[in-house]
Amino acid sequence: MPSFFWTPHSGYHGHHVKGRFFEGWYLRLTLPAHHETFAFMYSIDDPDGQSLLSGGAAQVLGPGEQYLFSSLPQVNRFWAWRHRLGLGHWGQYLHNAPRTQYLPAEDFKAVVQRGYQATATHHQGCIEDMETGAIARWNYAVKPIYGWGPPQSISLATAEWLSYFPIFEPGWQVLMAHGLATGWAEWQGERYDFEDAPAYAEKNWGGAFPERWFWIQANAFEDSDLTITAAGGRRQILGQFETVGLVGLHFQGRFITLSSLKSSMAWRVEPWGVWRVALQNYRYRIVLQGTAAAPPSQVRVPTLEGLKFQCWDTTHGRLRVQVWERSPLLAPSDSLILDVSTDLAGLEVGGRGWENLWEFSRVR
Repeated sequence: MPSFFWTPHSGYHGHHVKGRFFEGWYLRLTLPAHHETFAFMYSIDDPDGQSLLSGGAAQVLGPGEQYLFSSLPQVNRFWAWRHRLGLGHWGQYLHNAPRTQYLPAEDFKAVVQRGYQATATHHQGCIEDMETGAIARWNYAVKPIYGWGPPQSISLATAEWLSYFPIFEPGWQVLMAHGLATGWAEWQGERYDFEDAPAYAEKNWGGAFPERWFWIQANAFEDSDLTITAAGGRRQILGQFETVGLVGLHFQGRFITLSSLKSSMAWRVEPWGVWRVALQNYRYRIVLQGTAAAPPSQVRVPTLEGLKFQCWDTTHGRLRVQVWERSPLLAPSDSLILDVSTDLAGLEVGGRGWENLWEFSRVR
């Protein structure tokens, strides 16, 4: 893999951390041929093992937006690489297994009965829901295409250079804006085989999720190479709360990112079902319109009190993306350079007050 792909913050932040801390990973696999999605969510809380919250978990939002959850309480069965993306957590395994570490796919299958492992190029696991006994299995290779930044250049920190200092709560990084996955996934005995399916990965770390947030992600557009991530949230910075948002997208060899810190931005997010986001600067104007007709699925997210149901999600949202290139002052109008839609978008709201309308506007 080219060295430029390794995104900032790919490595694990939790080595030797004391006190309240979590790190979480979100890996999404979209299967347009089946019109389905597998969204994998992994987390580790208080990895020093010294608190009542210490432990890990695996969640999967699968076909039909069915939900599986498995607690992985033993922190000594969790491993993660310090300087690049690599992590795993073993639940049930054979007693003669080697020490907890990344294993070749066949070795993992032979010795790990419940658990997962993931790197930038491989993802494998098997978990069983703690209440229903439902089982999901998967094993696929990933070819990364875009990190976060211009193609064929050094990947960037999603929250820019200040993210290297411990001032944001939480930290956030898009690890892979787009990749191609080949392999299989199984949901309660039904197998899905795929080749070059859209894949995505991101992570968070810190003490808790933002006080409130929305999130939009899609990289499965018919007849378009577009991949897009958008988010807005009320987060802490040096103990004070601020509301921020951004949109980043890759298409046709371009990387465009606009944020509320440098561009005009407005959003209107209804409690469930409608997301409208608009940004502009001197060069681009972007409008996102997302809708979700079905009720949301609840997933757990890290809070100061541990994992809680404070997130409402769909992987089958309808999303329209429009991008205009701003014209010089003497030109008659802006030029529409992108207008595409998908009904396999990830749309999400979460945190406190999510049941109320959320409007935000900042002019730059």
